[in-house]
Amino acid sequence: MNYSQRFTSAQPKRSHRAPDLSRLRQHMCNELVRRGITQKNVLYAMSTVPRHLFVQDALRSQAYEDAPLPIGYGQTISQPYTVARMSELLEVEKGMRVLEIGTGSGYQTAILAQMGCHIISIERLQELFRKTQTLLHQLGFRGIHLQRGDGTLGCPQAAPFDRIIVTAGGPKIPEPLLDQLDPENGILLMPVGSKQRIQEFIKIRKVHGVTRQEACGSTTFVNLIGSYGWRFP
Repeated sequence: MNYSQRFTSAQPKRSHRAPDLSRLRQHMCNELVRRGITQKNVLYAMSTVPRHLFVQDALRSQAYEDAPLPIGYGQTISQPYTVARMSELLEVEKGMRVLEIGTGSGYQTAILAQMGCHIISIERLQELFRKTQTLLHQLGFRGIHLQRGDGTLGCPQAAPFDRIIVTAGGPKIPEPLLDQLDPENGILLMPVGSKQRIQEFIKIRKVHGVTRQEACGSTTFVNLIGSYGWRFP
């Protein structure tokens, strides 16, 4: 059974007025290529993971527009270009161990899983954690382990990680995450900014114990809350 067949039972029933979601997803991928996304594994994942199942039912017709959408609990699902760009900047390869901070809707998690990664993903909000855990289980994803807690503390018992991705913006990169990054060939990606919701992608690369930092453009994410992030609930 191929990947798309696994989601047959999860697809909403279409009426004659329902949008062609497969066509919209393909259009989304064409736009990603036009905007410079080139990695084949990223484009494959974006073309096969059904983003409309990760948004609220009332917003499914908008799922493949290049815009963030609310998912409840004061959180959003990132726009497709942002998800694709972060996945590309992360430079993942099949079989890599990835720590994700901020599970959210689970869409970025699903993209990385479809790229062949083994993922530990940490979500702070109990209700969102339960909802996303149920969805990812229903969709049959493998290699994903979800945890609830303070993501800024990471998951030291499972470190080191080949890749660490933070899907919320904080004032600085949490020290525990830097400590848990593989020292030989690790990459950490996070939106960082001194002002809330105004950030720049910072890419940290560790090679043989030497750390290098690269700025990869401006962005806007919800706030990273935790012991090493913003300190409000």
